[in-house]
Amino acid sequence: MGTVKKYFFNDMGVMVGRSMRHIFRSVDTIITVAITPIAMMLLFVYVLGGAIQTGMDNYVNYLLPGILLIAIASGISYTAYRLFMDLQCGIFERFHSMPIARSAALWGHVLTSLVSNAISVVLIIFVAIIMGFRSSAGVLPWLAVVGILTLFTLALTWIAAIAGLSAKSVDGAVAFSYPLIFLPFISSAFVPTESMPSVVRIFAENQPVTSIVEAIRALLSGQPVGNDIWIALMWCLGILIVAYLFAMRAYKRKAV
Repeated sequence: MGTVKKYFFNDMGVMVGRSMRHIFRSVDTIITVAITPIAMMLLFVYVLGGAIQTGMDNYVNYLLPGILLIAIASGISYTAYRLFMDLQCGIFERFHSMPIARSAALWGHVLTSLVSNAISVVLIIFVAIIMGFRSSAGVLPWLAVVGILTLFTLALTWIAAIAGLSAKSVDGAVAFSYPLIFLPFISSAFVPTESMPSVVRIFAENQPVTSIVEAIRALLSGQPVGNDIWIALMWCLGILIVAYLFAMRAYKRKAV
């Protein structure tokens, strides 16, 4: 049993390395995942920030959690794209003819999504610090933020896996990410929900992005988190479990 686990992790490590090489060789991936959210952050802070009343002295502190979620939502679309291309090119069948764990290829894509999105998040936070972002949070709140972002990335990555394994075309594989990228705009990520019309406000206050953004914002600012962190965790875990089950079902049907 220990030998099987050892080979599984070795095989998965090889698959992660393969996917990471594809990312670093693709300039458009780096631009979309990292540079585009940074450009949005610059736009909102330096062009629109002065006209937005958030109750916080530093708008970049208010804005950063939403930008991080947009970056992750953009990044996971490439997971769907790479899975779709592997499926169409017969890579999975080739891997399965070799003495490697059958699920290693899929998990390789999932872990690559975690690593690549983590790099984007770190880069965006670094730029935010240059722009004036400051946090009074200690080690434990930062670890909580890392945990929430990790769960959020995993949840969206498994949704991406469903799209990549089930789509009929490249456009279909990546189109699912557009609503996810747009969702933070109808939340408290950019402006307080109190300023929204009643129908929009009801939706904004009861969708997952708002609770995740509010939890991260409170943790980073050293404020009481309240129930937002539990609601955020329930959303992330619920989506993660459901998406994982459907993704594994699609993988067994299409690639095994």
